[in-house]
Amino acid sequence: MHTLDDRQLAAQTWFRQIRDDICAALEKLEDEGPGDAPAGRFERTAWDRPDPSGAHGGGGVMSVLKGRVFEKAGVNISTVHGQFSPEFAKQINGAGEDPRFFATGISLVIHPANPLVPAVHLNTRYLVTTKAWFGGGTDLNPAIPDDAQTAAFHETLKAMCDSHDPAHYPAFSKWAKEYFWVPHRNRERGVGGIFYDHLDTGDWDKDFAFTQDVGKTFVELYPRLVREKMHLPFTPEERLAQLRYRGLYAEFNLVYDRGTTFGLKTGGNVDAILMSLPPEARWD
Repeated sequence: MHTLDDRQLAAQTWFRQIRDDICAALEKLEDEGPGDAPAGRFERTAWDRPDPSGAHGGGGVMSVLKGRVFEKAGVNISTVHGQFSPEFAKQINGAGEDPRFFATGISLVIHPANPLVPAVHLNTRYLVTTKAWFGGGTDLNPAIPDDAQTAAFHETLKAMCDSHDPAHYPAFSKWAKEYFWVPHRNRERGVGGIFYDHLDTGDWDKDFAFTQDVGKTFVELYPRLVREKMHLPFTPEERLAQLRYRGLYAEFNLVYDRGTTFGLKTGGNVDAILMSLPPEARWD
């Protein structure tokens, strides 16, 4: 059995708390949503990765909502430990000589019902090998981009980043553009955001505070964008554009996303890993 140290426990506790805050905010939007259909509620499914040897372990909770505002919203948390395979260990910071690891984090993807409401992604994590660091980010993924909402999204993230370090936003927004690039389509997955990894400034509390603010800012920002659009009418053509965009989103997540690769390489729950895939998509 893996015993968490104070920092690992603090990170795990935070990811559980921000999960609860995000789920409550999304359920509130469901209550306010259009139509007579029942408001959606999250269904939680716990999973674990037992190993009699004790070398690998941990688990997580998958929370999925299907409702009238969100066609599918998934908010997952996990805490796992074990050893990377020799081949995969070479790709992970600090794991080349010692493949043991600990990881805890949250990952969410939201696919709205209304194509005018932007889809969104967020994940933050704390990973420990022979080194320890935070990583994650959030990016906006509208099927039908709105310049005003895109600007508001970036302005809010910039203000949050600037409150911690003025160098964060220029670096992390550039990183997001590079990371969320879909080479075979020669385009970005969405309209950007922030992405960071290996955040270890030497001040753990400072790095943890920044990671916490990524989650807190999301809880304030995304519901505001949803409320601006969720009651607007949309056309069949806009729905088709949404389904085609979701195809692009699925391509990125299956081919390039680091979280997908990490989860599959470390024996994570497949349903939780593939939670990010949309409920419907088209490629024609």
